[in-house]
Amino acid sequence: MAKKQADGEPVIIKKYANRRLYNTGTSSYITLDDLAVMVRQNVDFQVLDAKTNEDLTHSILTQIIMEQEASCAEQLLPISFLRDLIAMYGNSMQAMMPTYLEASMAQFRQNQDKLREAWEKGLTENPFARLAEGNLAMMRAAAGAFMPQTAGKPDLHTASKRPDAADLAALKEQMAAMQKRLDELGQ
Repeated sequence: MAKKQADGEPVIIKKYANRRLYNTGTSSYITLDDLAVMVRQNVDFQVLDAKTNEDLTHSILTQIIMEQEASCAEQLLPISFLRDLIAMYGNSMQAMMPTYLEASMAQFRQNQDKLREAWEKGLTENPFARLAEGNLAMMRAAAGAFMPQTAGKPDLHTASKRPDAADLAALKEQMAAMQKRLDELGQ
């Protein structure tokens, strides 16, 4: 759940004509990067035009995504997804997309939580778990922009274990042995 101000309302961010953003909660000017941090910290905010009071939150969040996509070495949104998304505008299914995307992201977060719980219950001894752990770390990094409540939280299991060349070699060896067993079972 998003953090709100003491009065239960979202933090109001005023956007001025000169494109500056003013956080009324801290009485200071902020940047889009600061807003991205607030999203990752699950702080609820609303961006309003300082002159007209028009809600600009959607536009500002979209701008943050565009800047994140442009500045990252690996984009989160694949080209095929972007094409499909653009194709949905004006489509008869357009009205259903926001609800579908929200439900999909909620399911993704729920699956991630279940996977984390399984590891905490001792499944890390499974040879596939270490492979999945690496995959989850990549998913967590990629999903950070869309799942602010999970970004920045330390993972107690992986924090103490950093893979090195020996770990990777051992994983490759285990995978080769498993592949050999699967090949033998398939014959």
